[in-house]
Amino acid sequence: MTDSKTPHSKTPHSKTPRLSRRTLLQGAGAAAGLAAGSGAITGFPAIIAAEPVTLRYLGTAVNQSGDIARKVKEDLGITIEYIPVVTDEVSKRVVTQPNSFDIVDSEYFSLKKLMPSGNLMGMDSRRIKNADKITPVFTKGEVAGKKIGDQGTAPKKVFYLEGQNSTKFATSPTEWITLIPTTYNADTLGIRPDLIKRPITSWKELLNPEFKGKASILNIPSIGIMDAAMVVEATGDYTYPDKGNMTKAEIDRTMKVLIEAKRAGQFRAFWQDFNESVNLMASGETVIQSMWSPAVTKVRSQGVACTYQPLKEGYRAWATGFGLPKTLTGKKLDAAYDFINWFLSGWAGAYLNRQGYYSAVLETAKANMEPYEWAFWMEGKPAEKDIKAPDGTIMEKAGAVRDGGSFEQRMGAVACWNSVMDENTYMVRKWNEFIAA
Repeated sequence: MTDSKTPHSKTPHSKTPRLSRRTLLQGAGAAAGLAAGSGAITGFPAIIAAEPVTLRYLGTAVNQSGDIARKVKEDLGITIEYIPVVTDEVSKRVVTQPNSFDIVDSEYFSLKKLMPSGNLMGMDSRRIKNADKITPVFTKGEVAGKKIGDQGTAPKKVFYLEGQNSTKFATSPTEWITLIPTTYNADTLGIRPDLIKRPITSWKELLNPEFKGKASILNIPSIGIMDAAMVVEATGDYTYPDKGNMTKAEIDRTMKVLIEAKRAGQFRAFWQDFNESVNLMASGETVIQSMWSPAVTKVRSQGVACTYQPLKEGYRAWATGFGLPKTLTGKKLDAAYDFINWFLSGWAGAYLNRQGYYSAVLETAKANMEPYEWAFWMEGKPAEKDIKAPDGTIMEKAGAVRDGGSFEQRMGAVACWNSVMDENTYMVRKWNEFIAA
């Protein structure tokens, strides 16, 4: 996951237009889609409402929703002021301007760049009410008691710090947490089953000459190269010790495969923008490509067959979470913990789950969803009723089954995680050579 370039309208708490690949699903947040399980959340300090606090929320806008800002204002009296920027800018501000925000929503893969700055505190798990209920995807790298792939920056590698002011990740659980999870998911390829007309089961199909001129790959280097590595491994050509941290030789090897495919005319486009990926697929210009789950949903909403295809080699996963600057103290620090506790208490989790994302504390999200919604989104069961987005838009008709099935099937099949390689500078240069080839 990374930021996309989808235009977004301003919200009452937004300074600039928000950019989010989730925009197309959020809509304006009509009350109809929010009614389920949205009873007032209680048990939060009344002092916050008595002494209004504004939290400056820095992030890529994946979770920067006007609906969430309105709901937390209603429940806690806290005003959320969004600062939406692209992924690289989030990292830059944490490192160079730690006083410019009160809470940051960052990618887990960025932590190896962020923690050495000393600008983020270790969060006190004793102040996080549901800390012990955060899914073991993050704390143990497990789903349903089984280990999942941890190549790249798996959250479990960077979840704990040795101490509150430490810049070193702990190898076993401590009470100091780097980021409290907000959203995560498992990504795969999108396909047009009506145009392909045969089963697609492997990543290697992305470079199958059968789809010459009809394939596309994501032009965000750190993610695109991992999709390419999934393809290379699927062909049996090479097995990477860690797809998320390649050597220069491995980068060269991967790029050679991509450049040969490009010169053979395999790729129709290299997309960076959410809408571009949707248009390529909806028009039939591409039939197989790197894709994001909400983009697949958007294509389907246009009446066009599109599948987020489970593949035998597994998924490439991503995750984001809340962090706090070390400069945060007093009333604002208390408010930040209150907001995080609210975020984990269920309403926000249900809101995110209804858009195809996964939330940190599953049991509280479940309590805020209708049983048929939970069955569809999390258990892989056919929809008993039409499935609606938070704004009331119909996303799936009754009888539909979620691509990839249940939470356990999808997250349990993760092969690797988004990351920043040690040889990132070299990789980006080689990626740009591939795009220009």
